[in-house]
Amino acid sequence: MTDNLKYLEALINSDSKVISELYLESLPKIKKFVLQNKGAPQDAEDVFQKALIQIAVRYKKNPFSVTSSFHAFLFTACKNLWRRELNKSSRWVTKDILEEQLYEKNEDALALLEQERWELFQAALDLSSDSCKSILKLFFKKISYSQMVVDLGYSSETVARQRVFKCKKKLIELVKNSSSFNALKEL
Repeated sequence: MTDNLKYLEALINSDSKVISELYLESLPKIKKFVLQNKGAPQDAEDVFQKALIQIAVRYKKNPFSVTSSFHAFLFTACKNLWRRELNKSSRWVTKDILEEQLYEKNEDALALLEQERWELFQAALDLSSDSCKSILKLFFKKISYSQMVVDLGYSSETVARQRVFKCKKKLIELVKNSSSFNALKEL
């Protein structure tokens, strides 16, 4: 059994030993992220717990596989939830209890949808050629075209721009041709 499957199964079966491992290995990184982004330790613990529950419910409803490491997957889920929390707190200064409950349900659904979109993007990126993966990773890190020329050995910035354009186009095609894309599009 892979580590990813081990963690997913542990969440479903409430395996406290494996879940404790997750807390020990992943929670410190989540805390660091939340603290660096206007949060408190309790916020990090809440987001972490919410992400674990969200992943477990989603996996129980529709089993999926994690292509990256489970810790990276969990970190992304937590990061997305925390960003939603920050957006929510900046939008709502005074709240009616009913409005808050409706908003939270909607936010949870949006966070889940965002996570599914991220997974679709990651899956499409994984299907890309190695050269496209390399250049797109640099592009997404906002590395300059001149630096891409140096890092990847292209002859000019024009060649780097053309390669980024072609790889982005191919990535978009991979996303749009995915069965998951059509399901997400309908939501």
